[in-house]
Amino acid sequence: MTDKKIREKLKRKTWNEIKTNDSWAIFKIMSEFVEGYERLSKVGPCVSIFGSARTKPEEKYYKLAEEIGFELTQNGYGVITGGGPGIMEAGNKGAYRGKGISVGLNIELPFEQHDNPYIDRDKSLDFDYFFVRKVMFVKYSQGFIVMPGGFGTLDELFEAITLIQTKKIGKFPIILVGSEFWSGIFDWIKSTLLKQFKTISKEDLDLMIIVDSKKEVIAFLNNFYSKYNLQPNF
Repeated sequence: MTDKKIREKLKRKTWNEIKTNDSWAIFKIMSEFVEGYERLSKVGPCVSIFGSARTKPEEKYYKLAEEIGFELTQNGYGVITGGGPGIMEAGNKGAYRGKGISVGLNIELPFEQHDNPYIDRDKSLDFDYFFVRKVMFVKYSQGFIVMPGGFGTLDELFEAITLIQTKKIGKFPIILVGSEFWSGIFDWIKSTLLKQFKTISKEDLDLMIIVDSKKEVIAFLNNFYSKYNLQPNF
């Protein structure tokens, strides 16, 4: 057998293995959806807090996220985070301190991610797939509170905005905390997407709000749900 034929045989074998692995992955994906649906359907009204895993406890946005988590529990909401350190830990810590529901949706990552100690023991879930995890955030959150963060935070923010914009899910509050962080990107959305290229409509700007205090966060959430029923997004 020539070297060329050997290489072609190995290539076919590798491709067949990939196809087989992809097929079996469906069952792993299904199991993550089933466990997520079964466990999160019992937690009650919750709000998700997003933000950087790199934010340190001494930083102001960590402290603010903790205060917001606490105030959410005092107003009848549980807290859902990505379960890791930084802003996620702060949100869970506030919920824990407020003796409210504290949920962590953990994901296996090569760096940064490890579950924090402030998650309720029976409400810590582990995911291998980002897309399954994001479905859980959207499905079982009554609002998104988005603190300063990186690519992952932006991904979660814009996916939620897209789903609401395209009416794939019902509208819920999306609150950006920290005008010093969010004003630049919001100005770019208005000047470039809306005015220059006309790739969004003016009404799309109303899908999110920028605030700077825990008082504004709670007031916006409570005002929103004084007009709409408080229920999971399904």
